[in-house]
Amino acid sequence: MTPASAPDETQVAHVRGIAAQMETAMNAVLEGKASVVRTAVITLLAGGHLLLEDVPGVGKTLLAKSLGRVVNGSVRRIQFTPDLLPADVLGVNVLDPRTREFEFRAGPVFANVVIADEINRASPKTQSAMLECMAENQASIDGTTYLMPAPFLVVATQNPIDMEGTYSLPEAQRDRFLARVSMGYPDAAAESAMLDHHVDHDPLASLGAVTNPEEVTHAREVVRHIAASQDLRDYVVDLVTATRTDPAVTLGVSPRGGVQLLRAAKALAVLEGRSFVTPDDVQALAVDVLSHRIIARDGDDAGIATEIVRGVLARTPVR
Repeated sequence: MTPASAPDETQVAHVRGIAAQMETAMNAVLEGKASVVRTAVITLLAGGHLLLEDVPGVGKTLLAKSLGRVVNGSVRRIQFTPDLLPADVLGVNVLDPRTREFEFRAGPVFANVVIADEINRASPKTQSAMLECMAENQASIDGTTYLMPAPFLVVATQNPIDMEGTYSLPEAQRDRFLARVSMGYPDAAAESAMLDHHVDHDPLASLGAVTNPEEVTHAREVVRHIAASQDLRDYVVDLVTATRTDPAVTLGVSPRGGVQLLRAAKALAVLEGRSFVTPDDVQALAVDVLSHRIIARDGDDAGIATEIVRGVLARTPVR
């Protein structure tokens, strides 16, 4: 496929098959979380980053690790703590006593899948160290720019901001996440299955790779060129504009939010076996992609932002 050409049915079917294998494998270790797994796969194919927000112990880290496992790429985990420094994330230049020259030792952020565990327990300064990596797929250290490996995906877990020892993520960093989802507690049947399967063995032990970084990179190229009509693009603009003019909103969705909503909708179209985006694709992902970019007048609360996005969807006509 040339960079400017639209994908054909065979290419769409191939990417859809890879995504289906990923979902099946991940659902085997994440009981009752099919919708969250699908959003994670969509985020990967759309070239974005994923923010998982919920209380501890509901499977956020397991989801992140399982995504890294099925991709078969390099996976690094960063446990964010109040004393974590930017150099602990990015890496440092170290003087080699033999050559008397500085040698760069890459930090854990240089991986295909980076698990940023409890990202909002670190100070804002350290959180911001991730910003260039997430935005530009690169890091600048002592005047030298280092590229991230391809593909590059940050899966960050975040505890609710009212829990002890947490900081609110800066708006600029939240805007870099394509989607925010909440794991939620499992239902009774899923929790019973966890007691059967997770107590006496590692649930990831039997999870194997179903794809590789090269295939993911190609799949992203296919997703990028899925067709979106002018009316569909105008509909996305109408949605994000409506969040900015809503009287209940202090900060509405940025232009980047509209771009990422369209990218996510293209990935969902491929998962549905189509080479074109429909308004249903946009509507299905609007809450996950837009709500964390909104700050309501009544407070920076996920539930309030979610209701605002739903209200915008309800009153914005489809073109």
